Amino acid sequence: VQLVESGGGLVQAGDSLRLSCVVSGRGINTNARGWFRQAPNKEREFVASIAWNGDRTMYSDSVEGRFTISRDDAKNTVDLQMTNLKTEDTATYYCATDLFFESLQKGMASHWGQGTQVVVSS
Repeated sequence: VQLVESGGGLVQAGDSLRLSCVVSGRGINTNARGWFRQAPNKEREFVASIAWNGDRTMYSDSVEGRFTISRDDAKNTVDLQMTNLKTEDTATYYCATDLFFESLQKGMASHWGQGTQVVVSS
């Protein structure tokens, strides 16, 4: 399984940005998908996840109401729409997959992408 993120960049506080991740490999449509981030000098943290059939989503408290995760199995993608960005959202964002939806919330995933950087300036 391979994951390739795109869409990162430099934006100003209050702006919106959409990240996308293309997933390829066997069994990808039966896996939950999620997004994580790692800010400089901090540990990687869970951001959002979506179940294999899209019927459940989960968000961290810090992004709830501002970020929206979605998946398109026809395109084999998982997107993260980010609005009202804050400087504290600055981080490298990673997409990931796992068979179990609950595992992603615990920070565990079977497969990870290489990351895309998001910088939010004040």
